[in-house]
Amino acid sequence: MYRLYSHNDLDGVGCGILARLAFGTNVDVRYNSVQGLDFQIERFLEKDRLDDVLLITDLSVHSENEKKLTEFVDKGGNVTLLDHHKTALHLNETSWATITVKYEDGRLASATSLLYDYLLQNNELERTQPIDEFVELVRLWDTWEWEKNEALKAKRLNDLFFMISIDEFEERMVKRLQEKESFSFDEFEEKILDMEETKIERYIRRKRRELVQTFIGEHCAGIVHAESYHSELGNELGKECPHLDYIAILNLGSKKISFRTIHDHIDVSEVANHFGGGGHAKAAGCTITEEAYKLYIDEPFTIEPLRMDAFRNQHNNKANEAGSLYVDHQDNRFFIYLLQSEKWVLEKNQSTESYFSSYQEAERHIKRQYAAWLVRDEMYVQYLAQAVLAAKRSKGTEQ
Repeated sequence: MYRLYSHNDLDGVGCGILARLAFGTNVDVRYNSVQGLDFQIERFLEKDRLDDVLLITDLSVHSENEKKLTEFVDKGGNVTLLDHHKTALHLNETSWATITVKYEDGRLASATSLLYDYLLQNNELERTQPIDEFVELVRLWDTWEWEKNEALKAKRLNDLFFMISIDEFEERMVKRLQEKESFSFDEFEEKILDMEETKIERYIRRKRRELVQTFIGEHCAGIVHAESYHSELGNELGKECPHLDYIAILNLGSKKISFRTIHDHIDVSEVANHFGGGGHAKAAGCTITEEAYKLYIDEPFTIEPLRMDAFRNQHNNKANEAGSLYVDHQDNRFFIYLLQSEKWVLEKNQSTESYFSSYQEAERHIKRQYAAWLVRDEMYVQYLAQAVLAAKRSKGTEQ
């Protein structure tokens, strides 16, 4: 009997689907949370099933179970662990684990793609076009390469995964991959996915109004409480607020924090690892520990949400050489204008504060340090009028 223990997200369930295609009824598939896997491993080892083949995908084990699995293999047990999280790289030192973060051609690996390779190499599964397409969609979504490659179908696959139960999703995908000549959604799925897309857009707009920012360590973090659509939410908030290093999405019901970033120079798996979690460079998570509670919930509780930049202005627009006006929660005015070629001036309350080589640098500074936002045209015109009037009065006084 084959026994597959995998994660309970799309990538983990993708592994379960491949296992059912390869082994049919001769496989027992269990989907686990990060914390739940070690309990499953302990139960398996207690029964000393030397005749079974244990496959572990998209998850890693703690140090105690690592030792126990090595002992199990040494006495004849059959174990294979396949993972792609860099926090599990130390398991490559064992004889039974293979951790691959990136392929030689530069593509990021997923657990589903790694298991597919394993099954093909061991002649447990025959390559087909629909399976190839399905595995690649899962890989694109899980590694977040779908956006760079504009693979919207990968995102819609994940949306569908969350809209129906795991059992129904698994059954639908196994049947489709066995019977179809290519991978596609059926008419019913397309309709509900269109409805879901509209729902996600509304949810993100609502959560944007609740986003707060603060410095946690050396990072400027955005914090929002949300129970759903963490990947979509983190991605959209990150793009709308690129001055933030990462987005922390808190789910108090599950006591979890999801970390997302759009920046190549930020590794949120390191942030999550600080609190006992892990994940990828751009998507990671952890449990809300006492320290995390203090940093992400308690201390930011009184911070006012970030205001959105005005977006229908005719005059007060970003990178306007004649000047762009921002304001913060303390009613400070920030005016950015071009003094000369490639030299931007930042004024705070009509006093020069600093100079920047680009508009983007100046805006990033005031957004990170003051959480300021671009104001509407009416305030911009009023500000300029007051500045002109003050200048004229000053000149008249001098005369």
